[in-house]
Amino acid sequence: MKLKFSASRRHFEIAFRMFDLNGDGDVDCEEFEKVAALIRQQSSIGSRHRDHANTGNTFKGINSALTTYFFGPKLNEKLTIEKFLDFQHQLQKEILSLEFQRKQPDENGRITEADFAELLLAYAGYPAKKKARMLKRVKKAFRDHGVGITKDDYLKFFHLLNNINDVDTALTFYHIAGASIDQPTLRHVANTVAHVDLDPHVINVVFTIFDENMDGQLSNREFVAVMKNRLLRGLEKPKDTGFVKLMYSLIKCARDTKPALLDF
Repeated sequence: MKLKFSASRRHFEIAFRMFDLNGDGDVDCEEFEKVAALIRQQSSIGSRHRDHANTGNTFKGINSALTTYFFGPKLNEKLTIEKFLDFQHQLQKEILSLEFQRKQPDENGRITEADFAELLLAYAGYPAKKKARMLKRVKKAFRDHGVGITKDDYLKFFHLLNNINDVDTALTFYHIAGASIDQPTLRHVANTVAHVDLDPHVINVVFTIFDENMDGQLSNREFVAVMKNRLLRGLEKPKDTGFVKLMYSLIKCARDTKPALLDF
């Protein structure tokens, strides 16, 4: 099963406003279904569901579970933006936690630095040789003094990725000003832009991954590009970035990995 998640809080806020057709601040089931059906007709995933009866039935089941979760068993409840954003937050946390657990943390709840690197590079699109070279560099650097990465640090780093466009802007200003992007700079940007305090060890691992010539400087272009790909998780094609496909992927993953989340 592929885990796909690529929506920041801001994107979910925009999506909610899109579903709120009458502008009253809440969304009812009828509004949700109207917009969902319209986008589904225009999306590539909708076309595939129309062309394949079996997957279409799957989508209908998932869509039904989603509407029940949002609007209650009688579909007469209102969906507030607070509930919508809480859904996004909880689901993202569950998916990231599942990814972390699949790396089989040790008795102290830590995964290896190499495991962390593999998770970051999962959707990088690098040639196999380059990816292998990057992973080898991490394994070598932390073979004898690795302390591992905790789930909390992993979640913090992905909170940074949810603000990657703002991080990109901040790093670009540093680059234009001629300032080097070293480890303290990245930590400062994370703190200032994403309001997250990254552990220095996590930043050290990130630099080990991307600092190919080991000069202590980060190539912000490559780092940001790879992190954007990691955040998109395979939804990078223009036809496939519709919100309905995103919601389909989220709910399918939630159903497959955390049934209790949506109680189905």
